[in-house]
Amino acid sequence: MPKGYWVSSYRTISDPGKLAAYNKLAAPAVKAGGGRTLARDGRVVAHDAGIAGRTVLVEFDSFEQAVAAHESAAYQEALVALSDGVERDFRIVEGID
Repeated sequence: MPKGYWVSSYRTISDPGKLAAYNKLAAPAVKAGGGRTLARDGRVVAHDAGIAGRTVLVEFDSFEQAVAAHESAAYQEALVALSDGVERDFRIVEGID
């Protein structure tokens, strides 16, 4: 079964306090949903239209698990805390088996 991934690239961080509140709630929500953070805040080299900003990569055992974790009440609470504190490109992607 192909794995699922959250790929999040931050274009701007306008409110670091909201991002901190989100991180505090999102980390346990991701873990409870079966997610494993593979990359966060490391070095980024951007090409084409990419932005070399904060990038986060989270792996789940399946695409369905990744979608369910995003829809969970705990993660939705984290999104409320984040609200308009950042502008980011967030995707859920199915891996190759």
